[in-house]
Amino acid sequence: KYITLLLLFPFLFINSVYPQKDTLSVISEKEVSSVPTISITASELANDEESQDISGLLQSSRDIFVSTAGYTFGSTRFKIRGYNSENTSILINGISVNDMETGRAYWSTWGGLNDATRNKEIITGIADSRYAFGGVGGVTNIITRASSYRQGVKFTYSLCNRSYRDRIMFTAATGLMENNWAVTVSGSRRWANEGYVEGTFYDAWAYFLSVEKKINDKHSIGFIGFGAPSKRGKPGVSTQEAYDLAGTNYYNPYWGYQAGEKRNARVNNYHKPWFILSHYWDFNEKTSLTSSVFYSFGRGGSTALNWYDAPDPRPDYYKNLPSYYYDDPEYIEEYQEAVNNWQTKEGRQLQWNDFYFANRKNLYSVVNPNGVEGDTLIGNLANYSVEERRNDHKQIGLNLLFNKELNEHIDISSGLYLTEYKGFRYKEMNDLLGGEFWLDIDKFADGVSIDPTLEQNDLNHPNRIIEVGDKFGYDYTANINKYKFFAQGDFTYNKIDFYLGLSLSATNFWRTGHMRNGKFPESSYGNSEKQIFNNYGFKGGLTYKITGRNFITVNTAYLTLPPSFRTAYISPRTRDQVVDDLKSEKILSGDINYIFRSPIIKSRLTFYYTEFNDQTWSRSFYHDELHSFVNYMMTSLDKRHIGTEIGIEAKISPTVTLTGVFAKGENIYNSRPKVTIAQDNDAELLAENRIVYLENYKVGGMPQSAASLGIKYNSPKYWYAGINVNYFDDIYIDINPDRRTAEAVANYEPTYPPNWDEILDQEKLSGDYTVDFFGGKSWKINDYFIALNLSANNVLNNQDFAFGGFEQLRFDSEETNKFPPKYFYLYGTTYYINLSFRF
Repeated sequence: KYITLLLLFPFLFINSVYPQKDTLSVISEKEVSSVPTISITASELANDEESQDISGLLQSSRDIFVSTAGYTFGSTRFKIRGYNSENTSILINGISVNDMETGRAYWSTWGGLNDATRNKEIITGIADSRYAFGGVGGVTNIITRASSYRQGVKFTYSLCNRSYRDRIMFTAATGLMENNWAVTVSGSRRWANEGYVEGTFYDAWAYFLSVEKKINDKHSIGFIGFGAPSKRGKPGVSTQEAYDLAGTNYYNPYWGYQAGEKRNARVNNYHKPWFILSHYWDFNEKTSLTSSVFYSFGRGGSTALNWYDAPDPRPDYYKNLPSYYYDDPEYIEEYQEAVNNWQTKEGRQLQWNDFYFANRKNLYSVVNPNGVEGDTLIGNLANYSVEERRNDHKQIGLNLLFNKELNEHIDISSGLYLTEYKGFRYKEMNDLLGGEFWLDIDKFADGVSIDPTLEQNDLNHPNRIIEVGDKFGYDYTANINKYKFFAQGDFTYNKIDFYLGLSLSATNFWRTGHMRNGKFPESSYGNSEKQIFNNYGFKGGLTYKITGRNFITVNTAYLTLPPSFRTAYISPRTRDQVVDDLKSEKILSGDINYIFRSPIIKSRLTFYYTEFNDQTWSRSFYHDELHSFVNYMMTSLDKRHIGTEIGIEAKISPTVTLTGVFAKGENIYNSRPKVTIAQDNDAELLAENRIVYLENYKVGGMPQSAASLGIKYNSPKYWYAGINVNYFDDIYIDINPDRRTAEAVANYEPTYPPNWDEILDQEKLSGDYTVDFFGGKSWKINDYFIALNLSANNVLNNQDFAFGGFEQLRFDSEETNKFPPKYFYLYGTTYYINLSFRF
């Protein structure tokens, strides 16, 4: 099967360049469901996590394509082969640090520890690794063993105009001393009162300690501890109307003035340290065993505005924009008021002072507060508040890595990974904004029924009075246990090398509810039923050595992955109901590579093909008509990623190097998934087995094609300079799946406006180019080394390059342009100056 796929690969690639979008033209009226069309908006709940961008990890790769994609292309959220980060295994000393609930890798866990995490082994795509079986995106192992660091001390100061403005960093390493101890320490501080985007800020620290004791020639003990506490005010994303009204493509709706000072409503606050204790056992020169126990814990959270019985305060909320009233003679005054608000800087931001004013005059009576019969509480109920959506965790585990060289031709590697994880999900009151309390009831269920118990978030504590620091809304634990084993054999011969790998895993997870929700009293509290998935993977590869400089490699893999905890439950905030037909994801992937290496030229040409089948896609949205959140779950979602990669590095003289990188991908949806729509405050399903016609739509939100040409001059006098010209294209916005259903176009004719094309077409953004500059100089003064490095991205200051976006999940079939897409724009000219002192 795999050989056939690889042989047919060039023809599959050519045939896929111009596929036809899925069509609804064959649907008869009898097939159109009578389920009512809903109006939904994008939920911010999915955006409250740490940074997911792991492109920075790839900068130190020796492969010119990978290093360019990681650094030069990273600013546009370009993803190698279009893969999400859950398809790449990120390890620290062989231990997986991918998130247990999502499978994604969050670099912010160790952000700021650049020197401490500089030593990496990077394997992209399907390839052999002695540390892990890995995903189709590859394996990156960050080596932090104390004895692996070179002896020395380094101080660094950085100045930039990006998310932060200043950075100081310190690293000191002893190397392996005569007493057989080795110690490495590192720390950093990054900060900005305001980042590149107005209203943002950055406040981050980081610490690292690695200690190792060599007991004898066979045994060593090592300890590693690190963490990166950080707070940052987030930038927002908005519609083109809001950008145009604000006069900038970096308009941020999350902040406003409070008593003359800027305040951001969306603040991320994370600190999740790791501790690893390892025993290194070298049986002999050919056999080794590394045994590690690890523990991680910490807090994560993101604040957001909340409101009850009050108008939506977001300045770019569609009813606060002039377009909501435009061309309607009945709302001339409202239209002019919206225009006037947006013409002033303060008027298009959050009105913090107004929130305090509203809360301090909102006298409210609560009968039976905290469930005490006969009592009445009278005070100022907060109409507006700031909540923090927490995602704390604890994780403990064991990791074993065994390597054995059987003979000069055969190496074997194997590993065992056991872990127990608990993720604590709840909301905490962060700020009452001048109010005296908040009432812990479901504002979306309030008034839906005459039964007052339905609006209670916790029947065990009815009418609970919430003050700052209290939990409210929802509170549950994600319990996840995972057991993984892998084995791999590497076989090396004169003309052919090959490897074979096997992976086996078992995953079980369940939800523990700590609140008995009034709408779901029997399925919200206590332990739920355990979900158990057994998975496997196979991979193999072959290298044919044409000559000592020419190689052809072929890799293929088939693996299954369990569904993530986040996508398994319909609404984990309120109940333990799992998605129907929940199944493991299947991945089939292969690539062919031609590699040429000489003293002058290093190059790689790759063709790849990957299928992701049976994925589960889950989102939560606000439903206008029901005044409630709904949960939208797609199952049997398939994707196909196909494309080519080219990387060339040519040393045309002792001082001049040319580089060329090209990526052409086509990442499309490859199935017609089925959808279930469930209401958050009602067990009744709004839709079931609704078909979404996604086949051959593009996977959006990023460039699928990118190219870069660069030249670098290395002076014999220890300075260098270079320039890159980059181009990005095939950029499609993320689509709203509900617009690609029969129900969305049921009231329209295919050829009359507003016609089907207005609803069904996927927007393609214009391609664009950027120019980057980099340079540096180093000095040696006795035993001291000084280095100055500078990089400047987008030096032509192109501020009109939209490199991604998404359709709002809120959709009105009667007015298709009512909720327009939102876009991401590339920052203008940014710089990074780095001065280091080492001895």
